[in-house]
Amino acid sequence: MEFSWQRFFEILTLIYENNITKVLFGGLVILIIVVLLQRLITSVVTRTTLMDGKESDTVNSLLRSIIRYIGILGFIFYVLTVFGLDVASMLAGAGVLGIIIGFGAQSLVQDLLAGIFIVYEKQLQKGDWVIVNGIHEGIVEEVGFRVLKIREWSATIVSINNGQVQSVENFNRSKMRILERVTTSYYQDPEITLSVLEAVCVELNQELDAFLKRDLSGDPVEPFHLLGVDSLNDENQGYRYIISGLVEDLNYFGNARTVRTIIAKHFYKNHILMPEQNVRLQQGFAQQEQH
Repeated sequence: MEFSWQRFFEILTLIYENNITKVLFGGLVILIIVVLLQRLITSVVTRTTLMDGKESDTVNSLLRSIIRYIGILGFIFYVLTVFGLDVASMLAGAGVLGIIIGFGAQSLVQDLLAGIFIVYEKQLQKGDWVIVNGIHEGIVEEVGFRVLKIREWSATIVSINNGQVQSVENFNRSKMRILERVTTSYYQDPEITLSVLEAVCVELNQELDAFLKRDLSGDPVEPFHLLGVDSLNDENQGYRYIISGLVEDLNYFGNARTVRTIIAKHFYKNHILMPEQNVRLQQGFAQQEQH
C-alpha cells in the first residue's frame, strides 16, 4: 500500500475533529503557554535590580499564581466552547448559576486585590516569619492569586485566603530588639543581681557581636545593655529585670536562645535565687513556725 500525503492529512483531520482530541490538544497548548509565561516572568523578576531577593521571590510567586489561574479558567472556557456551549450566553442568562458564579468571581477579585496590596505594601514577603490574624505563625511559603500559604513550626502548611488577612506581625524587617525579662526572688540582693546582669551584657556583646544591628559606620546601633529593675512586684514572685539588644532579624530566634542560655549560666554560677526557690523558702519558714 503506497503512502499518500492526502490520505495522511485526511486522517489527521478526522482525529482533530474529535472533541476529546481537541480538548487534549488545546490543553497541551495552554499548558505550554502557561509554563513559558511563568519562566519568562521568573527570568525577568529575578534579574531586575529594582527589588531585593525576598521581594522578587514574593512578586514572582504572585504573578506565577495569577498566570496559573488564568490558564485554568482559559482551559475551562475552551472545553465548554469545544462541546458547543456558548460561554457568554451562559454567563449572561444562567439565572441562579450566574449569581453563584458572580459571587465566586467577587471572592476571587477580593482575594486578588488583597494579595496585590499585601505585596505592594510589603506587609510580608516570601521567607518571612509572620503571625497572621494573631493565630497562624510560621514562614511564608507562597503569596498566591487567592491564598497565602504559611508553614508552621510543626511543618504543617496553612492556607489563608488573601481577603481574610486582617493583621500581620512580621518578624523580618531588617532588625529586631531582644527584650529578655528575668525575675529573681525577693530574698536576692538586687545589687548582686545588677552586677551579674552587667557581666551578662558584656559577654553577650562579645558572643553575639557578629549579629548586632549596625549603622552605616559599622557601629552597633544598640548593643546589649541592662535597662534595670522593671518591676518590684512581678506577680508577687520577685524583682524583674530587663536586658535589651538590637540584632539582625534573620538571627533573632537563635540569638534570643543564646541570651537566655548565658543568663542561666551566670545565674547558676553566682547562685542567684529565683522565684521557685522563694516559694520553697516560704514553705520552709512556715514549717519551722509550726514546730
